[in-house]
Amino acid sequence: MATSSISAETALQIKRVIKARREKVFQAWTDPEQMKHWCAPTDDFKTAAEIDLRVGGKYRIQMTDPSGSLHIAVGEYKEIVPPGKLIFTWSWEDGQAENTLVTLEFRDQGGSTEVTLTHERFPSTESRDKHQQGWSGCLSRLERLLQGIA
Repeated sequence: MATSSISAETALQIKRVIKARREKVFQAWTDPEQMKHWCAPTDDFKTAAEIDLRVGGKYRIQMTDPSGSLHIAVGEYKEIVPPGKLIFTWSWEDGQAENTLVTLEFRDQGGSTEVTLTHERFPSTESRDKHQQGWSGCLSRLERLLQGIA
């Protein structure tokens, strides 16, 4: 995994190569049934997702941590280009990290997919760092889920 900052204070970028066709990787980001298996920072979370996959459509991802606390991410799709790109807003339903923006790019690498996740507009470096940790966990779980699917 390579990580670099777009703007040191307000953005993060994570690149990961996943051993699966980009159509499968894109589908894992847009299918609520698949998201419940990987879209949380660690395996001990329970996840549910609702997705209205269209520009202007909304999503809601509910993550329940081991203590039972809810963490609910909400946002709106801004751009959808299957299987190459997704852009959506990201906020926490409780009002943290308002108006952040996530851009996902999926590049074919001959049976594998390079995923570039860029998350911008953080209100603080603390928020950016927490999201970096969360996204890294999500991508590791996604990679395990899709391992061997070509």
